[in-house]
Amino acid sequence: MISFRYHLVSVAAILLALAAGIALGSGPLDEAGDSLRGTSGRASADPAVVSFEEGFAGRTAEGLLEDKLKGQSVVVMTVPGASQGEVGGIVSDLQLAGAEVTGQVELSSKLLDAADRQFAEGVAQQSASGDPDVSAAKDSYGRIGAALARAFMADETTAVDQSATAIRSAFTEGDLLSADTAPTNRATMAVLVTGPERAGTADRSTVIAALAGAMNDTGKGVVVAGPASSSTDGGAVKAVRDGAFATAVSTVDVTDSAAGRVVTVMAAAAQAAGQPGAWGTSRSSGGALPQ
Repeated sequence: MISFRYHLVSVAAILLALAAGIALGSGPLDEAGDSLRGTSGRASADPAVVSFEEGFAGRTAEGLLEDKLKGQSVVVMTVPGASQGEVGGIVSDLQLAGAEVTGQVELSSKLLDAADRQFAEGVAQQSASGDPDVSAAKDSYGRIGAALARAFMADETTAVDQSATAIRSAFTEGDLLSADTAPTNRATMAVLVTGPERAGTADRSTVIAALAGAMNDTGKGVVVAGPASSSTDGGAVKAVRDGAFATAVSTVDVTDSAAGRVVTVMAAAAQAAGQPGAWGTSRSSGGALPQ
């Protein structure tokens, strides 16, 4: 017999998907709400609807996320333009799901600028010269991403060692990343939070996708999450979905709603379970949220 609690959580999941659709526009199958390119997709949302959606997500998140990431650790990575409010909500929901959030790291514009590729590759190779994954990578961003993974990720939650410290220091000194509070542990997975699509960011989005793909080979892998416009032309989520790692790296394109941030954590749980997918708006092949 299906328990009442299971029925309640199932109903909550359905309502959560509907709430995400309402907050993003006219519903999950309607892309009209994304017409304001370069915005988070919520600029024209009715504040009363946004308030309802945030309240609903807050009441249902615990039942949906309880113990979903128990035993996992997550490093949260951000890029310039990512909403700190969205990042904060994701961090809170990761912790609600039982994950250890090891820290928050910002990848710099310099790291993501294709014009600085050779410099970043040199930093990666020199600081991680003894790492076989870095030396075996077939391209520049493969080596850079492998070095980042060595610095911040591991197959199991592991204390930061000398090699990880050396890579972090080199990337920080090279103005390739920053961390207000450096993670004390290497995490089993990463959630990379991107910003909205903006004119001229297509090249940066391609770099983000390449780095995420390279890091995905370590631990339980990577989730790339952003607001609705991030899955439109030029956006980082679209770059992942259109790239070589589309079936390996999980993606979410609804972080600009409270329900969408819950979905991001559900996506992390699916990724950790070896079931990557693409969730969020109607541009997401996996539907509104993981099953």
